[in-house]
Amino acid sequence: MSYQKPIGVAFEDQNIIGGDRVYVDSELGYTAAAQGTVTQATSKSTAVTLNKSAGRITMNGAALAGSTNVSFTLNNTYISTNDILMVQLSTGNTANSYQVWVDSLASGSAVIVLRNTTASTSLSESVVINFALIHCV
Repeated sequence: MSYQKPIGVAFEDQNIIGGDRVYVDSELGYTAAAQGTVTQATSKSTAVTLNKSAGRITMNGAALAGSTNVSFTLNNTYISTNDILMVQLSTGNTANSYQVWVDSLASGSAVIVLRNTTASTSLSESVVINFALIHCV
């Protein structure tokens, strides 16, 4: 099979049928150039900027009380209001102590929420969040 239609993602093999489907046998993802990292500066609520389709956000190591949420803004020029932003906790955090989700999207930004799910334990960790953007036009 010749690769005649670039799709902007890393692939081992692809099977594209028209503009409707993409099938892969192994991996579907972003190239290294499409990924980035950013570290939060002064607090867990400080906004970050990373103009990439995927990446890692290292949060500030400030304390987060048990049963408490904190939100911050991810500024990213790739985000549109029709997109899906997936977030997931990375390894290295206290196991079973956090939840993360996207609260809202706007053109160029998203609000991400982190919750310390422990009943009363304050945690001071630089929580790492992985994200990937699915762009929907």
